[in-house]
Amino acid sequence: MSNQLASIPFHGQTVQSVQLDGKPTVALKPIVENLGVDYSRQLKKLKEKSWANLSAVSVVAGDGKSREMTCIDLRTLTMWLATIDENRVSEEARPLVVAYQAEIADVIESYWAKGGAINPRANEHQINALIFQARSQMELCQAAKGLIHQDHLEAKARIILARGLGEAPEIDPKTRPLYAQDYLRGKNLSTKQMKSKAGMFGKRLKKAYIDKYGVEPQKYDLDMKNGQVRPVNAYTEADRALMDSVWNQYFAEVSA
Repeated sequence: MSNQLASIPFHGQTVQSVQLDGKPTVALKPIVENLGVDYSRQLKKLKEKSWANLSAVSVVAGDGKSREMTCIDLRTLTMWLATIDENRVSEEARPLVVAYQAEIADVIESYWAKGGAINPRANEHQINALIFQARSQMELCQAAKGLIHQDHLEAKARIILARGLGEAPEIDPKTRPLYAQDYLRGKNLSTKQMKSKAGMFGKRLKKAYIDKYGVEPQKYDLDMKNGQVRPVNAYTEADRALMDSVWNQYFAEVSA
């Protein structure tokens, strides 16, 4: 089961957090990248520490996608931050490192305990800007009705509302967006395998969907890493069984 990932504002950045068994944890890679240090090196260092508590967690991000992330609890976060020497990072990153070391654990605890973490230094202009942004996003969702899969729109709207309320969005697992590429990532394929299988998997999945429902899957505009927007077939968690069927029939025996 996927856990809902919360984006917590912090000094102009966001920290990704998720609750496990009622306790807050932090996604490691985003926070390492926020500080401008090497992720692979920090992950290796943590794995060598007896006090470090790392967990592989399946999460649902703000875009509705499911992915697996390495998370650490707040105790591990605090101890790891203490190992970073502020004098050995770039001058630009130095004040950020100090802020993380001094404040981040309290900010995350406040978010989960009080339903939100509002920066006490935020002025009226900044707060109004956040309200305007949320309102604009909701208006875009309204304008997209009939163009984008209804389940995707509902999930996006719930995420926007929850972000504004400082809560985790309540999304029906069956209507949660599930992208074909994210499904394939869950198969632990190499980059080469992903490239060789993604196109044919998508074609066979689309055909299976049409055979089952008699219509083509609706489209959803997906933001790509290169900044482009690409229309993709809009599937949801309710279609996971169909994806499993296609995978098992055509790809399971040749996944090596």
